[in-house]
Amino acid sequence: MMAQLTMGPILFHWPAEKKRDFYFRIADEAPVETVYLGEVICSKRTPFFEQHYSEVAERLMAGGKKVVFCSLAEIMIPRERKMTEGLCELEDFEVEANDAAALYHLRGKPHRIGQYFNVYNEDVMEHLASGGATHFTLPAELPAESISALGQKADDIGVGLEVQVFGRVGLALSARCYHARAHGRVKDNCQFVCEEDPDGMILKTLEEKDFLCVNGVQTLSYTYLNLVHELHEMADMGVKSFRLSPHTHDMKQVACLFRNVLDKKIDAGEAEAQLKELIPNVPFSNGFYHKTLGYSWKAA
Repeated sequence: MMAQLTMGPILFHWPAEKKRDFYFRIADEAPVETVYLGEVICSKRTPFFEQHYSEVAERLMAGGKKVVFCSLAEIMIPRERKMTEGLCELEDFEVEANDAAALYHLRGKPHRIGQYFNVYNEDVMEHLASGGATHFTLPAELPAESISALGQKADDIGVGLEVQVFGRVGLALSARCYHARAHGRVKDNCQFVCEEDPDGMILKTLEEKDFLCVNGVQTLSYTYLNLVHELHEMADMGVKSFRLSPHTHDMKQVACLFRNVLDKKIDAGEAEAQLKELIPNVPFSNGFYHKTLGYSWKAA
């Protein structure tokens, strides 16, 4: 089976028209096989784009893409539980569960497990597979040896395995919205200030060094994960799908570079150089994979 590229859900609060145009371009131009739709971070953002889901899904499928809908990664209130229940009732699309609350409604039904689940070992994978999970996107902080072990398990039990290979890494979720608090607002009256930071709001240390990134209730890495050099090694471990996390940069070109490396049309060094040209102001990282500081970069 040829290694697949996937486009993860948009984690940030972009205007509805910008999201729609992004997905239309991905549908028509990007060499990805699967696209994930849905609000993962904040349920308050959902109404802005809900009306476009059908149109976007149809356009993606017309472009030969598989569409998967994602659940929220943190479910706190009855309205969010109801939203999740409705999502899990979809019959025409696969659902990726990002919170255990979704599993209740998906039990016995084929579904995917997102990277916000702590699938750190084979027993967890086997347990979730027994409930109907057919595909797993692993947490981004796993080192190579863990990915290899889970790749063997995935092969043994016949499930798909996916790893994020590009974009800021989700590190934590909070019940409170730091994004709102930083602007003197509260979560219930945030006025959607997160829209002002389409790739997240950068946090600095006391020494004024860029440190982390905030996206509503989510804390992300400041660096961009970039595992372009590790693609073929992970494919040998049993990873079948490689996830690109959307940002405001040219994601079609990002996808082309990763596709060309997977297809051995260019080497990873050339792709790295071109990615640096596309994203000149933010450093790359691959430390988690190499079992060292997550924000660090280990040169090939």
